[in-house]
Amino acid sequence: MIMQPDILSREETFLLGEYELPRLFNGLWQLSSNSWGSAPAAKIRRQMATYAENGYTAFDMADHYGSAEILFGEFRQNWPHPEEIFGATKWCVFRTVEPTRAQVEAAVNERRERMKSERVDLLQFHWQDYDHPGYLTAMHHLRDLQREGKISLLGLCNFDTIHMDEICTELGPGSIVSNQVQFSLIDMRPLSMMAEVCHKHNVKLLTYGTLCGGFLSDSWLGKEEPDLYSGSLTPSQRKYLDMIVKAWGSWSLFQSLLSLLRSIADKYEGTSIANIATRWVLDHSFVGAVIIGVRMGVSEHTDENRKVYGFRLSADDRAAIQGVLLQSNGPDLIRTIGDCGAEYR
Repeated sequence: MIMQPDILSREETFLLGEYELPRLFNGLWQLSSNSWGSAPAAKIRRQMATYAENGYTAFDMADHYGSAEILFGEFRQNWPHPEEIFGATKWCVFRTVEPTRAQVEAAVNERRERMKSERVDLLQFHWQDYDHPGYLTAMHHLRDLQREGKISLLGLCNFDTIHMDEICTELGPGSIVSNQVQFSLIDMRPLSMMAEVCHKHNVKLLTYGTLCGGFLSDSWLGKEEPDLYSGSLTPSQRKYLDMIVKAWGSWSLFQSLLSLLRSIADKYEGTSIANIATRWVLDHSFVGAVIIGVRMGVSEHTDENRKVYGFRLSADDRAAIQGVLLQSNGPDLIRTIGDCGAEYR
């Protein structure tokens, strides 16, 4: 039986601090490398406008995503109502340093300058080396800069549960609003411990990898397992294929999951495998938004992505999905590869 999604819920939002934001963010990480394809700057800015016109007004980027911050700043500056556009970026510390106030402020000011903004809407902090306690010092400096009006909201990026809890406790209630981590039908690690700590501190997850580089889509249903070293795969696809066949389970089991998702999608008129996979993540209360990687100027999926809104998976849908997931190693990933973010450390 075909089920009609609620057409009144064409857009879905959540609160992050004082901002009401769409539950789908535009992820700009693909601007960090030509491996995903490239386009002229003017075409990228025009496509940013297309996304915004269709209600996708939140953009996620980072200090190391090539020219993403600059292109976003140029786009927002010329948007008729720039206050409608939300910019989330990151300051990532990959090398061990002693973070001084001057260093932290310089990093924040660089984000403001590149994004052409008086303040950063959401500054997400990443710290690579947990063994060095400088992340707490850096967070206190960021909190001071937030009080001075240079940052609106503070979030984390790829922090595990223990350190997220530590930072939220150290800085106090309401200080941290989000943590950006990987979460999908393949990578269910946030369900193990992080969900509880999110509820404890009122932190929302902004999730990436939800479509596993595009593998959780109709285009891979019924296909043979690709060669990991094929030149046709993107960097994201190589990463997630390795996870699917080595850590999660097998390509055969993955095809069983895709087949099930397709049968569920058939119940909700016009939806795709990717929509169902995204909906599964969004249906968790500790998730604020899913970050969908967008190849600005290369491809565009605004109409398909919108179909995520307006319906919920039924109890039967979730039970059927769980039946396949229990055949995988997904529930054990937190023990085999570590907590969220650990794959980058």
